[in-house]
Amino acid sequence: MAEESGGVTDPSDGVLTEAAAVFGLLASPARLHLVWALSQGESDVTCLADRVGGALPAVSQHLAKLKLAGLVRSRREGRRQIYYVDDPDIVTVVRVAVGQLTARSYHVPVPLRPLREAGV
Repeated sequence: MAEESGGVTDPSDGVLTEAAAVFGLLASPARLHLVWALSQGESDVTCLADRVGGALPAVSQHLAKLKLAGLVRSRREGRRQIYYVDDPDIVTVVRVAVGQLTARSYHVPVPLRPLREAGV
């Protein structure tokens, strides 16, 4: 049963289980990179493999897992399968997480000086 804390109802066990499964799929750097790439725009498997630096069969397997989980969709264009992310919430989660971590990686922390040297 969902509990209430501070006026906000906690998610159900089923929702938490589903969210954990999604995060589990995105815990693979290769799959996260694919979702990141697809959050920028649709693509076929060959272009995705080139972009993420993966072997075509491995990229295809990752896409199949993402598709089975409903995180990625595809459509046929002639002989090519075009992949895309059809869930704007997943796009937002991936963009925010990767964007924040990227920003942090460029932040160079300023070394702290002891208080005596700072004149305090």
